Amino acid sequence: MLVTSTNLFQKAQKNSYAIPATNFIDLDSARTFVNTAEKLRKPLILPFAQAHAEVLPLEEAALIGKYFAEKSKMPVVLHLDHGEDIDFIERAIQLGFTSVMIDASQEKLDENIRKTREVVNLARLNGVVVEAEIGHVGSGINYENHDHTDSIYTEVEDAVHFVESTKVDSLAVSIGTAHGIYKGEPHINFERLDEITAALQIPLVLHGGSSSGDENLARCAKSGICKINIFTDFISGALKAIEEERPDDYLSLKQLSNQAMEKVLTHYFDLFKTMSVEEFK
Repeated sequence: MLVTSTNLFQKAQKNSYAIPATNFIDLDSARTFVNTAEKLRKPLILPFAQAHAEVLPLEEAALIGKYFAEKSKMPVVLHLDHGEDIDFIERAIQLGFTSVMIDASQEKLDENIRKTREVVNLARLNGVVVEAEIGHVGSGINYENHDHTDSIYTEVEDAVHFVESTKVDSLAVSIGTAHGIYKGEPHINFERLDEITAALQIPLVLHGGSSSGDENLARCAKSGICKINIFTDFISGALKAIEEERPDDYLSLKQLSNQAMEKVLTHYFDLFKTMSVEEFK
């Protein structure tokens, strides 16, 4: 069933677990993620990132996401990830996304607030929930080498001011993760996470979950993070399976890729202690 994240995040906050956010880039990945959630009886956040619109046009992503979400008996949130411009976000809302992210985290705080307010007002008219980001979850300069990143930690006072000013529904925080593949495991600032959790009532989300370390992510899920975004680990898992098996036909390649992504998602459902729909009724 196609839903917003409101009730799902409330349950996650109350019971101290997280829900995986599984970025899809084609029909196969979307189907694999939703089918895995269906098989395990778990809720799912199904994001599509604006950055991937060159690979899969937004209109096609909306059709794919809505089809599998509406077909599923599990609650599925169709979420626009890292929306960078308001026109694109508005199109996503009109196309049926139930949740959108405005990412103006690289702007100055006042501009981030202004853009987020505009998206919140637009989304409210359409029954859509909004995620924003303060601080900045960046990437390594060389993508696969995270000795240096452009990430900026979230400041607690700024986060409180931001939420009060925008009335945003959930907040992405920067506590040490980065997008892409790490050279080693990141250092997560759990003290900062605890401070933000104590200061805010709204659900917190974490980007850059891939390769962040199982112990780190499990602790984040217990410490107030309701949604953890995973993308790179799905791609890495699929590539590893293909390299090991070296299939010689297209159908076998697709099957191996889908099986690998299912395995990765199953692992994260277990790691995040995501409750099944029967458990949280």
